[in-house]
Amino acid sequence: MKRYLPYITFLALVSLMVLVPESAIAQCPMCKASAESSLKEGSRVAVGLNKGILYLLMMPYLFYGVLFLLYWFKTRRKVVVE
Repeated sequence: MKRYLPYITFLALVSLMVLVPESAIAQCPMCKASAESSLKEGSRVAVGLNKGILYLLMMPYLFYGVLFLLYWFKTRRKVVVE
């Protein structure tokens, strides 16, 4: 049973994400109204909001990417030396 626990956990998380309504993953009403009104007026507030979201999304990927590279280089050196 312990061998299948990661798979069961992954399946449970994916199924929960599928079952959550779309409105739960939308941005807050104030931000959405601000972005929509700024686009209609020709302002660049929505562009800044989108860049901020991309910046926040980029940080975890960079963090885990650096950890992966450190692990990869560390294990690669051990194999080459031996």
